[in-house]
This record gives sequence, C-alpha cells and structure tokens, in this order.
Amino acid sequence: MKSQRPVNLDLMTIKLPITAYTSILHRISGVILFFGIIVLLWGLDKSLASEQGFAEVKECLSGGFAKLVLWGLMSALLYHLVAGIKHVLMDMGLVGETMEAGKLGSKAVLVIAAVLILLAGVWIW
Repeated sequence: MKSQRPVNLDLMTIKLPITAYTSILHRISGVILFFGIIVLLWGLDKSLASEQGFAEVKECLSGGFAKLVLWGLMSALLYHLVAGIKHVLMDMGLVGETMEAGKLGSKAVLVIAAVLILLAGVWIW
C-alpha cells in the first residue's frame, strides 16, 4: 500500500512549536548535567584527598575556562530546574492544561531561565 503523504526530511524547514523547543532543551540540559556531575565529583574527590589536591582544584577553578564550564553547568542546572518545576505543575493539573497555556508556560520558562542564567553569570564572574 502506497502512502500519499508528503515526506519532508529536511530538518531545517520543519517548524516546531515553542513547547517542543523547551522540551528538547530540557532533555539536553539533563544530559549536560549527567556528564557534568562526573567532572564535579572528580574535582570533589581530588580536593578531599589531600591538601595538595585541594590547592590544585582551587587553582584550576580560578581560571577563565573553568569559570565558563561552571557557568555552563549552572546554566544547565537552572534551566532544567525551571523546566522541571513547570512539568511538575503541569502534572499536578495546576497550569498548562490547554495548548495556549502550554505555550505561555514555555515562554515563561525561557524568560525565567534566561534571567537566572544571567544572574548566575554575574555571580560566577
């Protein structure tokens, strides 16, 4: 049986709703946090092993690249937290029951996360 539906395989021409973008970003931030925890736990282990290890980790974290990595991890954490709170509120039936409320909630997640990420950048630097 032949399907008469058009097939669009060019991903750059597909227009996704804002709710899809926030959902995809939520998953990406979760993956970043998963791998970031490995790096942070390694640093914690090294810093607790000896005084020299603590000094090495402190020296490493004082550099600009380390601050950028920490800001990236903090950004992923803050976005994941805000989007997760939105998902919990949706699961409880408090907000986001309709398509319009879902779109508004996604816009709110992006705005709130952006403000928190900027504040985290100011705090780190």
